[in-house]
Amino acid sequence: MSLKLIEVSEASVGITILAGEAALGDWLEGQSGKTANWVSATGFCAKAGTNLLLANEDGVLERVLVGMGADDPGGLWAWAGVAAGLPAGNYRLENTLGQDEAYRAALGWALASYQYVRYAGSRQKDLPCLVWPDNCDQAAVIRAAQATFLVRDLVNTPASDMGPQELAAAAEKLAVDHGAVCRIIVGEDLLDNQYPAIHAVGRASARAPRLVDLRWGEESHPKLTLVGKGVCFDSGGLDLKPASGMKLMKKDMGGAAHVLGLASMVMAAALPVRLRVLIPAVENSVSGNALRPLDVITMRSGKSVEIGNTDAEGRLVLADALSAACEETPDLLIDMATLTGAARVALGPELPALFTSDDALATQIASHCQSENDPLWRMPLWQPYGSMNEGKVADLNNVAESGYAGAITAALFLQAFVTEGTCWAHVDLMAWNIASRPGRPEGGEAMAMRALFALIEGRFG
Repeated sequence: MSLKLIEVSEASVGITILAGEAALGDWLEGQSGKTANWVSATGFCAKAGTNLLLANEDGVLERVLVGMGADDPGGLWAWAGVAAGLPAGNYRLENTLGQDEAYRAALGWALASYQYVRYAGSRQKDLPCLVWPDNCDQAAVIRAAQATFLVRDLVNTPASDMGPQELAAAAEKLAVDHGAVCRIIVGEDLLDNQYPAIHAVGRASARAPRLVDLRWGEESHPKLTLVGKGVCFDSGGLDLKPASGMKLMKKDMGGAAHVLGLASMVMAAALPVRLRVLIPAVENSVSGNALRPLDVITMRSGKSVEIGNTDAEGRLVLADALSAACEETPDLLIDMATLTGAARVALGPELPALFTSDDALATQIASHCQSENDPLWRMPLWQPYGSMNEGKVADLNNVAESGYAGAITAALFLQAFVTEGTCWAHVDLMAWNIASRPGRPEGGEAMAMRALFALIEGRFG
């Protein structure tokens, strides 16, 4: 992976940042008539995220004018747009930026350099490189970009090459890289270790289900536990999805990818936490031993769950993992999952849903979402809707028969397996860009991960 950020280059083209038309006018006062005429002819007005190439007398590129304005508060995606609009070569910033601005410029540039070319290496393009800006926290940029690339790579990989075993292997590699310990519980051993729902959901696949349990940090530090939904492909089970609903289901392990990316940031920053990552890794398939509608599972917590729909499998595997997480009384528990289409209907593909009963936690998260330009939107854990999850022959049903408030009832189902008083947040996300934008190509995407890292760093750093 190349972030397209370099230490130094004498043969680099200068980038001049102009904050809007007024700044452009001031700059033009000191330029030649030729330059002023060229700027006028192109219609460049220093709008955020736009750039203009200037050549010398020999036609060689000598300067780039870059517009920065108020339309992108973080500047992050404006800088991604700048990088996307430049030819290959080396560039340097001529303006001196503050630390936060330098971070956003470098990170935006880095994120624009992402290419997924595992299966089509011939499509890899030469991209522009940026000399590291002064005042830039290089370590922060590198860990954020690498974590984002990890999430994108994992989600973009086809299910044929990203099954439960491969997802677990990605966690094991991360553990090796950061000196963590990773335990994998596989197949029938899930029953012996009291993870019945993970086993039940994944047993129909030829690729055995498993639980990833990664631990890092000192025992004496505050406990941070991350839980990620790792459904590597979701056929819907016996309640089979239609073709249109199944097409993107390689991304149904997006929650697992996110917690691995977030964990990599926590470990790379050496935050003083006792980190635990739990990932139920399964494939929801169809075979003679597949989970059936109206089957009943007695969960790890002891609660019984009636299966109203085999396509609501993600909340089942998460429930067992959340129960295991709560047994150690974490100081902060976050789960991330591509859980419901209802959240996408409510908020669209770009805005993940946040659920928490902790108002102070929600306020802190909202603040970091704003500062990181990495949004979440809080939705209610509306307790009266909990009755929709009641089972007829069991404690709970894994779907609400009414079909209303699907994201809320799914979150309430998960809350039933979280010990009361636990500082817990649930994120229901898309993990996918449906169209390309600067720095955010179509395909797998990390969402809210930078904001959640900032939250963790702020609470425990």
